[in-house]
Amino acid sequence: MVTTFKAQVQNLHFYYGTVEALKNISISIQEKKVTAMIGPSGCGKTTLLRCFNRMHDLYPGNRYEGEITLYPEGKNILDPKVDPIELRMRIGMVFQKPNPFPKSIYENVAYGLRVRGITQKSIIGEKVEESLRYAALWDEVKDRLYHLASNLSGGQQQRLCIARTLAIDPEIILFDEPTSALDPTATQKIEELMETLKEKYTIITVTHNMQQAARVSDYTAFFYLGELIEFDKTENIFTNPKVKKTEEYITGRFG
Repeated sequence: MVTTFKAQVQNLHFYYGTVEALKNISISIQEKKVTAMIGPSGCGKTTLLRCFNRMHDLYPGNRYEGEITLYPEGKNILDPKVDPIELRMRIGMVFQKPNPFPKSIYENVAYGLRVRGITQKSIIGEKVEESLRYAALWDEVKDRLYHLASNLSGGQQQRLCIARTLAIDPEIILFDEPTSALDPTATQKIEELMETLKEKYTIITVTHNMQQAARVSDYTAFFYLGELIEFDKTENIFTNPKVKKTEEYITGRFG
């Protein structure tokens, strides 16, 4: 089977001012697979996730060194010439807490399409329905599309945020602990959704939940104190880790 990379991180260092938060990270992200990033709080996993769509650019004093190459064109997305707004259309992000806009369900999903300059009602309507179906939410909201998104439950709001991300056809979806604020039933729905989404999208997820990483991901990266300690197929990380520190973390001896 031919392995296809969607992105490659090469010798990446990241600084919050003078503090080095990521130290010489190199990792390959497989296309249409789920890659989980695990490790204790403050280990650098969310920092790395936010490098992929240049979220750190929003704050002064942050600095990247190294490269993140996006395929198929092989371009370094950390190059200052790359427009971060355009990049965020290609690499969508779902945050820890659901963050629907104070608009209707319909307008939440349509938002990115309107930003892109799409005005034709029929096209927007088709895309809204398609995205809500893909996010496993359509049947629950089809009769109240023009109600405020804030009226939805927490789990529904998170799936709405996923639908909003899908509407602009991203190539990669970043999940930053997407179920940490949800109950077990809503968590299960999001996990099942990730399994479906990887048929079409490349997914990178940050999670504190070992069992979740084992359930949803194909590859797992373990971080500690800003360094990548081990990266392998998820099965290997959880059943036969090569590094003692990895074994200690996944067996709950620290973190």
